[in-house]
Amino acid sequence: MKRILKPLTYILAAIYFLVDAVFMAVAKPISRWIERHFQFRRLRAWIRSLPPYPSLALFSVPVIILEPVKPVAAYFAATGQVVSGAVTFIVGELLKLVLVERLFHLTRDKLMRIPAFAWVYGKYAAAKAWLQATEAWRAIRALARAVKDGAARARARLVGSFSRLATSRD
Repeated sequence: MKRILKPLTYILAAIYFLVDAVFMAVAKPISRWIERHFQFRRLRAWIRSLPPYPSLALFSVPVIILEPVKPVAAYFAATGQVVSGAVTFIVGELLKLVLVERLFHLTRDKLMRIPAFAWVYGKYAAAKAWLQATEAWRAIRALARAVKDGAARARARLVGSFSRLATSRD
């Protein structure tokens, strides 16, 4: 049984981290944009003033509130409302990741003072590093870069075409 479950566990963990990485690729720029455009100075100062365990409680709030979005999205998809399910899942997951990323950024040093949190975070970082070291991960990253570069070239050609069109009409 262990021989069967171990590879399955690795596959599920790889899928989880892959989905997490895809969503974080979108969530981090959103988080940075929020940081640049919305200066919540007093709220940020209050969050930073919290001791380690209240910081952990605050860090857990978005996860506790937004994690049930996944079963709701699955229900929508199962009842034939696939678009609603996908939108619910994507918005809920992005919102959760943005909030968690911002809170982690503000409370990281305090959270790492909690031995259990530091241990779990170390295991998470090690699993993520293992996944990123795999050949499959590198292939997916190379493919993603190629798609991104191709999209940038296509956009540049399109913008150039519209520029020439606008110039020729003048």
